[in-house]
Amino acid sequence: MQTPQRIPPRKAEIGDGMAVARTLPSRLQRTIGAWCFLDHAGPATFAPGQGLRVGPHPHIGLQTFTWMLEGQVLHRDSLGHVQMIRPGQVNLMTSGHGISHTEESAPGETRLDTAQLWIALPEALSHMEPDFQHYPELPRWRQGGLEQTLLVGDWLGYTSPVEIHSPLLGVDLLAQQDVALRLPLERDFEYGLMPLTGQAKVNGEALDADELLYLPPGQDSLQLQLPAGTRALLIGGEPLPSTPTIWWNFVGYSREAIAQAQQDWESANGRFGQVDGFDGPPLVAPRVPWAVR
Repeated sequence: MQTPQRIPPRKAEIGDGMAVARTLPSRLQRTIGAWCFLDHAGPATFAPGQGLRVGPHPHIGLQTFTWMLEGQVLHRDSLGHVQMIRPGQVNLMTSGHGISHTEESAPGETRLDTAQLWIALPEALSHMEPDFQHYPELPRWRQGGLEQTLLVGDWLGYTSPVEIHSPLLGVDLLAQQDVALRLPLERDFEYGLMPLTGQAKVNGEALDADELLYLPPGQDSLQLQLPAGTRALLIGGEPLPSTPTIWWNFVGYSREAIAQAQQDWESANGRFGQVDGFDGPPLVAPRVPWAVR
């Protein structure tokens, strides 16, 4: 029987040196439901022109999910979408069989605070057509001193408009004052809770900012304590029937599929299209760490 697991963040960098705290995937826990990647960038302050800048890069087999808390970031992709994302909004990009995109802080922007997650597509849909959607408004309400924003799924009678392909939950929790309350859980879901700013207590266990607590299936509630000003992210979902392989920017259900994607990106054979309007070179895919036939 699985037990709750504390997952410490590890430091990583994206783009031109933007520091992030990464908790998924981890050697302790690869996925939470179909959530297979979790980065928190910020809160960060920088000089104009020195913020987030990630050149053209590919994805397969996943949905990228960007939740913006502070600052503005410009998204461009190979389908021709150009979309600014602002605080309180979500960008959802479905890679399917292949897409490429760029991300960069808006001109003159000096702040960034964002959570970026990936959702592994079910194996049967991993080669679906790519797509992009922007969600400027999400369900938001207050329960006592706790402001809740429903990012994904169904929660307390609310439904998120974000289009997903697996049973999932994502909720942003912001304490307007000190709060202590019990939150309902689905017994068939596994969950993770991570403070983005401040500290939290989950079932009496203290968590620091960017530390993720994994909760296995079988629980019907959690006891949450948040000091005023603390923001936390709750994610959950039904455990995957099989864990996909995650390598670089690719998610796949066979090593061969990932190796082929790496080769297709490096050969620029057209599978991932082209991103127009970004001034900079594409990212170089690392070699896969296994033998390729």
